[in-house]
This record gives sequence, C-alpha cells and structure tokens, in this order.
Amino acid sequence: MTTSMHGRTTVSNLGVAMFTVADQDAALAFYTEKLGWEVRGDTRFGESGEMRWLEVAPPGSTARLALNPPMGGEPGGGSIGVETPDVHGEHERLSAIDGVEITTPPMEMAGAPPMFSIADPDGNNIWVVQAA
Repeated sequence: MTTSMHGRTTVSNLGVAMFTVADQDAALAFYTEKLGWEVRGDTRFGESGEMRWLEVAPPGSTARLALNPPMGGEPGGGSIGVETPDVHGEHERLSAIDGVEITTPPMEMAGAPPMFSIADPDGNNIWVVQAA
C-alpha cells in the first residue's frame, strides 16, 4: 500500500460503482432479467421516500453497481468492467438475448485479456473481460 504525504489510506476495497439511468425500474429489469444479475439493495430514503438507492450485482460478486437517476445531466456515459472465466461463452449467451446490445465484438490484443462490451439502455458500457 502506498503512503502519501497525507498518510496511509483507510480505503481497502472498490465496493460500489455507479451508473446514471433515466428509469430505475427499467434499468433494474435490464440488469436482472436480461443479464441475470441480482438485486443487492433497494431502499427508499429522503423525508418522504422520494429518493431510491438501488444496487445490483452479478451473483457471487462482492462489488455492486448502483443505478442512480441523473443529478443535473443526462443519464449514461459510464463504464465498468466485469470478469468472466469464459468471455466467448458469455458473449454467445448475451448475443442470444433480445434487448442486449453488443457494442464491441470479442477482441484479443497483445498484452490485454480477451474482452467485449455491451451497453445498457441508457448508454452505459459494460466491458466483459476474461478473468486472469
């Protein structure tokens, strides 16, 4: 662990990535029904419950993806990477699902693991990467 001039960090894990989405219910359906992910949290908050914290994740993942409404801007534009032991098998599985857009076909480049990308309905990119 690196120590900076401000001392050692107490952060030890990347736990939650966040995407902005136009419609949390539509995003929830995409991630759970199309991609096969699971709900990790769905909580209302605010004085009258007007806000919602929604998290999804691939089964078995310790990291989660929060699906948030835009805070002063357009949804989309984010990018994350997820790992699979079989990038070609996962590409084949996702290619067969209506409503899943493959944005970059499987590619292999020297020095990088095999990968491909899909986009959610709001234009957030999910890179599916072969686990080392």
